[in-house]
Amino acid sequence: MIGIETEYGIYVEGKGAQDLVAEATHLVKLCPGPVATGWDYRSEHPRRDMRGFTVDHLSVDPNDAQFERSGQPHSTDVEVRADRVLPSGARLYNDHGHPEFSTPECATVRELIASDRAGERVMQACAERRQARAGVRVALYKNNTDFHGASYGCHESYLIDRNVPFDDLLTGLLPFFVTRQIFAGAGKVGAEPSDGTVAYQLSQRADFFSVEASVDTLYNRPIVNTRDEPHADARRYRRFHVICGDANLCETATLLKAGTTLLTLRLLETGWRPEGVGLRAPVEAIKQVSRDQSLKWLVERAGGGTIRSVDVQRAYLAAARERLAGLSGEADLVLAEWEAVLDRLETDPLGLSDTLDWAAKRALLDEFREAEGMAWDDPTLQSLDLEYHNVDPEAGLYLGLEQEGRVRRIVSDEEIARAVTNPPARSPRALVRGLAVGKFAEAVREVTWSRLTLDDGAGQSVGIRMSQVQDLDPDLVAARLTPAATPADFVAALESLEHDAGTDVADGDAGDDAEDAEE
Repeated sequence: MIGIETEYGIYVEGKGAQDLVAEATHLVKLCPGPVATGWDYRSEHPRRDMRGFTVDHLSVDPNDAQFERSGQPHSTDVEVRADRVLPSGARLYNDHGHPEFSTPECATVRELIASDRAGERVMQACAERRQARAGVRVALYKNNTDFHGASYGCHESYLIDRNVPFDDLLTGLLPFFVTRQIFAGAGKVGAEPSDGTVAYQLSQRADFFSVEASVDTLYNRPIVNTRDEPHADARRYRRFHVICGDANLCETATLLKAGTTLLTLRLLETGWRPEGVGLRAPVEAIKQVSRDQSLKWLVERAGGGTIRSVDVQRAYLAAARERLAGLSGEADLVLAEWEAVLDRLETDPLGLSDTLDWAAKRALLDEFREAEGMAWDDPTLQSLDLEYHNVDPEAGLYLGLEQEGRVRRIVSDEEIARAVTNPPARSPRALVRGLAVGKFAEAVREVTWSRLTLDDGAGQSVGIRMSQVQDLDPDLVAARLTPAATPADFVAALESLEHDAGTDVADGDAGDDAEDAEE
């Protein structure tokens, strides 16, 4: 299972930073229905570290902490929190001053791309409704920086085997994550803080990492996040939480970002460990790679000397070809794209403007600079950078490229439209949650990623455990649950699935998940 959570940048005409929590909350509440509310925050444990401890608190930017102590409200006439669960099985909520769209759990990268792109359409629909109601311009940006020192995240989640030791994850993933940005970066004008030497860089997030590993996400950000919040059977699985990636618009970039990470995690599960690609200073290297104006992307090895980022990636690719080729048609597709893009990055990186976000944006900016005789330090370029990420089809520069057929596609517009209102067909968990919300939103009493509580219409609240659902046959789940006309029918269909599978999917106890309780 894989998923992506994207915090969107928000602009509301006439509003300042102190209003953004309220504005993000308004936006979430305008999500078109049917939707379910009642998200249960009690089961969330963001301070739990996979290294075996729980931290007392998460790091916060001192400026934000000072803002909190000043007594200034983050919202005015609305609650600070708003949550909506969609018929697709996705979640939309406000994370501080940003609306955040979390895809449903996906079983394939293709489903993930469609669901991630569907999030753009959901967010734009919310913006249009807010704009019509407030009478002012509202714009949403699928990016990671406001160019004023703030960074907001695009996080990935991967279900992995809990038995892989943390040290193996750390040493196995640091070189991969530092160099992954050569194809997964979204591109950015300048650097933060600026020293005048960086005209354009690969990644919007690279400027904001300060440690190799920690549980934090808001401040003192790590390259490898150690949060241990599985949303699944904690005895068997971890949810590996990745925060070092950019929000992508190019579908091939998302395919590579998620697909290569998935294969690398599978490699580590097989016992493979990389050799000869350890980095001397990963935190320095992630910035150096992103900011390298020569596009050679050299990094310093732990044992001395340098190695090209392309060659670091080739080491992972070679191991994946040896151990994972033939695993699935999609795995083979990712392997082929991985190799083809690395070849182009080595010989003609700027020629990838139809494939990768950083190259597509760079090509647009170069065209504009040449036409206007503009230097890289002109503030207009930061405005154009921002508009590349606008999810309004009438304003977004990336969407303009897409409409002109200038970027490669992986999924069709029809697949994206279907993912707006329908759960991924190969994901039993998303199917159960999405169908319950789509058919019986008012009967959903409480919901989390790992549990759904449904009023069966006969006075009983039935708890449905996602950890027991996830291994069911998705075709059978859809066939049994889709015809349900009432919540009671839905519960009865789940019980029939339980009988056939020999598992305990639904019960009358709406308490905490077994997996959460064990943790």
